[in-house]
Parts: sequence; structure tokens; C-alpha cells
Amino acid sequence: MKIPGVRTFVALLLLPALAAAPAAAEDAGERQFAPCRACHSLDPTERGLPGPHLSGLIGRSIGGDSAFDYSPVLRKARDDGLRWDATRLDSFLTDPAAMFPGLWMSMRGVEDATERQALIRFLAASASR
Repeated sequence: MKIPGVRTFVALLLLPALAAAPAAAEDAGERQFAPCRACHSLDPTERGLPGPHLSGLIGRSIGGDSAFDYSPVLRKARDDGLRWDATRLDSFLTDPAAMFPGLWMSMRGVEDATERQALIRFLAASASR
């Protein structure tokens, strides 16, 4: 009979931590999204908020919620055919007003890159909810 080695023992110890990593990453993104909920929903049918819904944001046209009245700078971005992707969203979340001068949204940005990436992953996953 073969006795399990140290590698097997270490792998068994790490298994619960590895399984929890995706859940922890989603929790981090959800925590980053919490302040956004004051103005934005992940439900495309929810109306009456100060900002557009963010469901399915990645791949969507900038200014793409037809039920929302966007600032002129975002309407221009939409008319120019710009779409949200992870790179563009990262730039936007870093400094929204620098990316779109004249933006009506008052948000100073997310300075921490890890926090921005967690938020972007959370928003990207919102399309599948």
C-alpha cells in the first residue's frame, strides 16, 4: 500500500481555498458595485434611476440604453460607434471625466487597479445573471 506524499497532502489542503477563489472574486466585484447601485441597476427593466442599467454592459454601445437620456458626450460616443469593452471600461473607471469631458455622471473614479478589475469582471458576468 502506497502512502500519500506531501504533495498530495498539500493539494488536499489547498483545494478548498482554490474553490473559494472565484466566489471571493465575485464578492469583491459586488462590493465595488455597491456604491454604483445608488444610480445604476443590473436589471434592464428597472427604470427611474439617475443612471442607465448596466446589465450586459461589455459589448454594448456606449450610451446604448435606449430608455436613458445620456449626456451629449456619451451620445456622441454612441453615434461614433464606440462600444464598451474591458479595456475601455478600465480607462473610464479610472477617470470618467477625463475620458468623457462634460459627462453628467459625478464619479471620481476607482484608483486601485485590482478593485477596477474586480468591478469589470462583475459587470461582465452580469450579462449571464
